[in-house]
Amino acid sequence: MRIGEFARSVQTPVDTIRFYERVGLLPKPERTASNYRRYSRAHVERLAFIRRCRGLDMSLDEIRELLTFCDEPHRKCGAVNELVDRHITEVETRIIELQKLAGELRRLSTVCRTPAKAKDCRVLKALRAPKRLLTHESKMG
Repeated sequence: MRIGEFARSVQTPVDTIRFYERVGLLPKPERTASNYRRYSRAHVERLAFIRRCRGLDMSLDEIRELLTFCDEPHRKCGAVNELVDRHITEVETRIIELQKLAGELRRLSTVCRTPAKAKDCRVLKALRAPKRLLTHESKMG
């Protein structure tokens, strides 16, 4: 199948497919006599794997590492479990960071609940102030 058909079948933009080829996650497809890319079922399966990994927020390097195990199915897969465990730790760390961010945004939203002119906006003033003032002002409410 040609790239447009491939892109539609896997619901992935053509530019993304080309990017994955450029960075070596997807193998370069064969070319037809008229120089069109020709994708196989193996490309569809590999891209589905890549997309699943991206959906789990894995980096391109993590995906590349996992693909080496797909390409070498007789290898022992302990490193796969280690990679997944590292990724879990990273996700849990980000969750904690995002919870802190959400708390800070909630405090910011309480700085002023009465709409005023932008020049008098306490939210904008709090964003311009040093971080310590944001916490102090939000307590003043």
